[in-house]
Amino acid sequence: MISISNISKGSIIRFKGEPHSIESLMHRTPGNLRAFYQANMKNLKSGRNVEYRFSATESVDLIVTERKQYQYLYRDGSDFVMMDNDTFDQINVPELLIGSSASFLKDGITVTILFSDDGSILAVELPTFIEVEVTETSPALKDDRATSGTKPAIVETGAEINVPMFIQTGSIIRVDTRTGDYIERVKK
Repeated sequence: MISISNISKGSIIRFKGEPHSIESLMHRTPGNLRAFYQANMKNLKSGRNVEYRFSATESVDLIVTERKQYQYLYRDGSDFVMMDNDTFDQINVPELLIGSSASFLKDGITVTILFSDDGSILAVELPTFIEVEVTETSPALKDDRATSGTKPAIVETGAEINVPMFIQTGSIIRVDTRTGDYIERVKK
């Protein structure tokens, strides 16, 4: 157990029996009331955001974690098979742990897996930006390229995102894996 005052953003604690990642932590002293810490946390099992007030003297259970680099190999049913870059051991990661960014996994991509002190997988972090090829989109007409608008496009991983009108089939684009938003066209 550790005092809440020694916790910082990014720490992982056990809250109500489940692992939570601290998204933000603010110390508040409202007038002549007792000080408290306002914490915004993300439940790593369900993905829900939780807001809670800790008293300034409260202690929390800090989870000791380990981050390791793994390479995505292939999909096996609802699991994703990952390989340790050092030992070449393979593990299956459930789709629930990856979340919505699973649609941006492509062969050979390196991900960071967060393990708890008991060896269980807490979270899987994809690179913030990836480069993918547009495999299908409607062709842009001459008038469309002059206006600012978006159109749907399907990328090589199967995900559908909105791209600017000037993007054509075969273009390489950079995508934010956290939000699924188009960032820029990559010139190669």
